[in-house]
Amino acid sequence: MIINHNLNAMNAHRQLGVNTISAGKSMEKLSSGLRINRAGDDAAGLAISEKMRGQIRGLEQASRNAQDGISMIQTAEGALNETHSILQRMRELAVQSSSDTNVSTDRNAIQDEMNQLTKEIDRIATTTEFNTQKLLNGSFSNKDFQIGANENQKLTLSINKMDTASLGLTSTITINSGSVTGNKLADGTYRVSGTSVYDASNNSVGTISGKVVKADGTAVMSLTTDNFENGSLITISENGTKFSVKGTIDGTADDMAPGNYETKGSNVLKDGNIVGTVSGNVLLIDKADGSKLAVSGGNLGISATAVTSGMSFTINGVDASTRDTAMGSITAINTAIETVSKERAKLGAYQNRLEHTIANLGTSSENLTAAESRVRDVDMAKEMMQFSKNNILAQAAQAMLAQANQQPQGVLQLLR
Repeated sequence: MIINHNLNAMNAHRQLGVNTISAGKSMEKLSSGLRINRAGDDAAGLAISEKMRGQIRGLEQASRNAQDGISMIQTAEGALNETHSILQRMRELAVQSSSDTNVSTDRNAIQDEMNQLTKEIDRIATTTEFNTQKLLNGSFSNKDFQIGANENQKLTLSINKMDTASLGLTSTITINSGSVTGNKLADGTYRVSGTSVYDASNNSVGTISGKVVKADGTAVMSLTTDNFENGSLITISENGTKFSVKGTIDGTADDMAPGNYETKGSNVLKDGNIVGTVSGNVLLIDKADGSKLAVSGGNLGISATAVTSGMSFTINGVDASTRDTAMGSITAINTAIETVSKERAKLGAYQNRLEHTIANLGTSSENLTAAESRVRDVDMAKEMMQFSKNNILAQAAQAMLAQANQQPQGVLQLLR
């Protein structure tokens, strides 16, 4: 027997320390609910878990981004819903003014409401915003929504300009000086087919590559092949002093011929003479250099007074002041309604897509969370079993340490 070194006590003490540490780790896991509380618990598992956590948080933020995108789209679509309501009212007014049961006073009152409704459409287009960003004034273009957890997982949205000019209800041009010449056409209605113009007797009277002029030679209109479609109608009346165009025509606003232009009712006056009315989709007048001026955008009617060289005036696509212009306005408003409908349909499609995106992001986040849980979370039942074992072993080691400490006392019996 030896007394300088109590090996049994040393062994019991070491086992007590091991069991106490193991029980402490089990207590930490049970209290946190995590299997990995530090890198030492599982270095590889910790690295995998942290990558998953980053992905999960990215998916959750992407879902919030998509929800913000839906809120923004709903803001724009709600404004366009009101624009739709205004256009429907304007169409109703145009139909009302198209009836000759109305007199000029009635039509003037109708036109007053038309003007206010037109201004309201422009106000909606210029003031609708989300988080200080204008939505309907044409500046919201190629905007990205980050709808994924990784780089370039985005959705790009553009919202078209939704003011009256973009809807074909108004347009502005500037007048400059110049001179024109052209070919005369007699009174009557002319039909466009291909590049040819036919009169009421179906006789070819020329091609669409010239100018419509008054009987005195004053040019009032330019016709080009590029600007007319088959089936367009050109009406010349009152000895060449009055014309109208019906059809879908494209063109670009530019300079007008020289002279003073003003309006009176539905008529366009040049130097005091009636030079035309507009009930088609474009007004074409020769520029100073001989090329064509084409003002497009709905069924157009000039709205200006005493316009001289260098000044600007507005082309109004809705005019209820006469029966003819009111009837033409119906087509213009129909086109505007269709344009707004297309934009709302586009926004609705984006909203539906974002709703599916949110659902998919939620599913992905849920699955990743489950995977991360399997890596990092502790099995409480299993860990409780480990804790109970380590706790019992620690108590046993403590008891054995007490017994081992009593063993050297036996040496005293030998010394008596």
